[in-house]
Amino acid sequence: MLKKARKPLAVLSVIFLMSALLLACGNNNGQTESGNAANTATGAAATTAPSPEASGNTDTAAAGTQSYTDYMDHTVEIPVNPERIVYSGETYGDLIALGVQAVGYPLSMGEGQIFEDKLAGVEDVGFPINLEKTLELQPDLIIYAGTDEADFEALSKIAPTIIFNTFGPLEERMTKLGVLLGKKQEAADWLAQYKTSETAMWEQLKAAGIKEGETASVFTYYPGDRLFVMAATGLSQVLYGEGGFKAPAPIQTLLDEGTGFQEISMEVISQYAGDRIFVLTPVADEAKQSTDTMIQSEIWKSLPAVKNGYVYTQDIMKTSADASTREWLLTELPRLMGGK
Repeated sequence: MLKKARKPLAVLSVIFLMSALLLACGNNNGQTESGNAANTATGAAATTAPSPEASGNTDTAAAGTQSYTDYMDHTVEIPVNPERIVYSGETYGDLIALGVQAVGYPLSMGEGQIFEDKLAGVEDVGFPINLEKTLELQPDLIIYAGTDEADFEALSKIAPTIIFNTFGPLEERMTKLGVLLGKKQEAADWLAQYKTSETAMWEQLKAAGIKEGETASVFTYYPGDRLFVMAATGLSQVLYGEGGFKAPAPIQTLLDEGTGFQEISMEVISQYAGDRIFVLTPVADEAKQSTDTMIQSEIWKSLPAVKNGYVYTQDIMKTSADASTREWLLTELPRLMGGK
């Protein structure tokens, strides 16, 4: 019972998997969620998913299980307090924020991430997920970001499997993971602390000179000289949070549509450029060269943010949407913008 059809976008797969950031809404522009165990292509959703809720049946809860209806409308009996979790999705930092370590995870997704040093002892289940390795780990719960029914059926033969929208909003993800992992209070506490820290960060930045109503934009390049503006994913989710920057009108349209990112041309970049600009340093050398060419161009130099010295660069690998990275960014942004 697919709520929103999504399919891999192969041409974007390699760099987007490496960065675990340029993963976006699967809508009619063809940008979609990853995780098909039979396909190495990847994409992802950055929309607000429908809100499947765990329904704790008192009889089964007494026996240590609960019914949970997942993102794809599968109702599954899962452990109330799982102990051996295999997590195949881009936002592993969510688990770390809740004090949970999985027994298995696609380690390639964690390379270069803020939480990479927290992966010691976690077994690599590969991407696409390796069924034999997963079976070997004897999980009691599998949390999987893919939406392919064949994958779900195969994984379900190993252990209770939940299809999880790893690119839903932060609060939604953490709340649902609190249910799935037996960490409801920890999730509530983390979200409350995050909100407090987020408010404090914006107060700090405004005291340092950011004006009410200022706009911001995030740009990055992909190999093939392809320029993208970021919307409902990664760093933008922090910048456009409550109390933060406003989005320029074209980006706000993308946010309203739930679009994660949009390819644009240099000729229209001025329409998307805000009062502040953040440039994400790409992984691939070709994309780095495109970035260098952009910042040397007359179009770029003519942008108000560039003229005012309000341009900031950050490693794309350090701007993912997971909870651990989001938490880190709350201290990194003031440093990056000179407001610490």
